[in-house]
Amino acid sequence: MAEIRTIEVPAEAAGQRLDHFLAGQLDTSRSRVQLLVDQGDVVIGSKSPKGSLKLRGGESITITGEPHPAPLKATAEDIPLSIVFEDDNLAVIDKPAGMMVHAGSGQTEDERSRGTLVNALLHHFESLSTTGGELRPGIVHRLDKDTSGLIIVAKNDRTHNELAEMFSGRDIRKTYIALVHGDVARPRGTINAAIARDPLRRTRMTTKPVENARSAVSHYEVLRKISTRFGKFTLVKVRIETGRTHQIRVHMASIGHPVVGDTLYGASSQITDQVVAQAAPSRAARRNAAPERLRLERNFLHSAELEFTHPITRKTMQLQAPLPAELEAFLAHLEGDAALPATSKD
Repeated sequence: MAEIRTIEVPAEAAGQRLDHFLAGQLDTSRSRVQLLVDQGDVVIGSKSPKGSLKLRGGESITITGEPHPAPLKATAEDIPLSIVFEDDNLAVIDKPAGMMVHAGSGQTEDERSRGTLVNALLHHFESLSTTGGELRPGIVHRLDKDTSGLIIVAKNDRTHNELAEMFSGRDIRKTYIALVHGDVARPRGTINAAIARDPLRRTRMTTKPVENARSAVSHYEVLRKISTRFGKFTLVKVRIETGRTHQIRVHMASIGHPVVGDTLYGASSQITDQVVAQAAPSRAARRNAAPERLRLERNFLHSAELEFTHPITRKTMQLQAPLPAELEAFLAHLEGDAALPATSKD
């Protein structure tokens, strides 16, 4: 049972709206105060006032409950989907960058019901698994918002549970293509570094020793080294054994090679033509040289291949998604004729 609270309105609060006043007193949002009002859990005297009530000062406000938001539920939205594979049990989607897989529980009604992969799935498919709840129907695993590529969707709970076990047992082979800053020295390697939420910057993950870090393993292979007037870059293929949040992004940054476009983990927001900039004889001349600048409005990270045993038919599934057009165009502009072959020695 909720604790009953009483708040006395001081004289200096006269003229304030009730919802504004309570939001400050309860250190919460006006929307949550409005929930309390709508539930009838805000009482002045013997009446349940509206949130817009203007206070006079001297009132005694009684709070008799806690806000209970309506349960989150995703809604269907007509958004185009690139379906790579589909049968009665599952589908594999080539997700574009910029699309969230599902909305977060802390978002507003508009934010949580528009533009996500889940919204599109609900429009395109008659049935989806319910294991993930009403906010995540069909979702077995995720891709970051600014990562494109292949993602598996379950159409029923049996398939969902089977796939979840396969992901947990590391039985699904996931391979990504990434363009990273710098010259990756070794032709291939393994990054075995546990990952945890960064305690200082909660939007980031970290490989630094932190309590509750979870094991994470990534294997990379150099596909092509690229030396350009914008600097040095390396195109890599990365296979992940685990599926931690931001795993490839934080792992590559941890060895000094952040993914291009990934400003959260140290990549530049724009890439400058270093030849023009460095050729200027003075700082003033460099300012006036106006070197070309490239900007990628997403991360150069793409889920390119999935290999797994179909959980129902037991057939081997090998699915691929080519680099999207914006990444191909960025790579072509950056690369020109300056590609260098990857070294073949270990």
